[in-house]
Amino acid sequence: MTALLKAALPGLVRPMVEPHIEGLDVTWFMSTEEAEQAAKTAEIGWFDMYDKLRMRAIIESAENLKWLNTIYAGLDHFPLETLRSRGTTLTNGAGINAIPIAEFVVMGMLAAAKRLDTILEAQADKTTLNGPPGTVELFEGKALIIGYGAIGQQIAKTLSGFNMDVTAVRRTPDSDPVIIGADEWRARLAEFDWVILAAPATDETRHMIGAEELAAMKNSAWLINVARGTLVDQIALASALTSKTIGGAILDTVEPEPLPADDALWDTPNTFLTMHLSGNATSRMFERAAKRFVENFALYRNGETMVAEANLDLGY
Repeated sequence: MTALLKAALPGLVRPMVEPHIEGLDVTWFMSTEEAEQAAKTAEIGWFDMYDKLRMRAIIESAENLKWLNTIYAGLDHFPLETLRSRGTTLTNGAGINAIPIAEFVVMGMLAAAKRLDTILEAQADKTTLNGPPGTVELFEGKALIIGYGAIGQQIAKTLSGFNMDVTAVRRTPDSDPVIIGADEWRARLAEFDWVILAAPATDETRHMIGAEELAAMKNSAWLINVARGTLVDQIALASALTSKTIGGAILDTVEPEPLPADDALWDTPNTFLTMHLSGNATSRMFERAAKRFVENFALYRNGETMVAEANLDLGY
């Protein structure tokens, strides 16, 4: 009789996963302590936690792990070197939260274009405005999306409803005329009304938006970051916002998180801080994650390439 594969999986997804995974001996954990114990013998693991240091420690303790699954798209909190040395395959959450993140981007763009903040301030003050505080249209605007994976593509798809002219940056460009390479976008920054960051956090992308890039943008352009705070030099950004070098910023991610109360970005003009809520702004996240896990389990059992296998060398 063939031994069952051992897995450690979060109890939260049990109702959505258990009916579809014959051949797995699963420990369904409900606490970090239970996860830590289950990790010791697991070949397959899914250890997502808000406490990233504890999560990392549990993953490092899972010496028999051959496949690690995560709902997270960003892998900056994972022990990639350890996983690489053990030959562990990591499947990430690329694309699972693309829809709510894209909706958050458009929400921010519309709020900035029509100055919803000013309207809500007037409501709070019980003051009637004599005219619209914002008259910018998204229609036929120009957007640059830096990072054209599942999230970047969903943002472009959502913006297509506004007939927006989208240019996308991908590490390796292809024949698609809207896609340019990683060495081309800086020279074109002055063209765009919206600069949207959706690239992974790597050594290569750290502070990719700094003083020079901000100075090259239109003074009416808005920077939007739904990637990681490390992509932006926040001191340079606060300076650019204060001096009105750019029009504004919509920051779902910052560095560090949570942002300290004395950080300048809390008080800079034309800044919307959405506190890393975009990916969780959905009731369907775990439903989508569970469906992908079930699909990947069938592929794993057959020795086939799984959906969203991460490149541990590149870090995404």
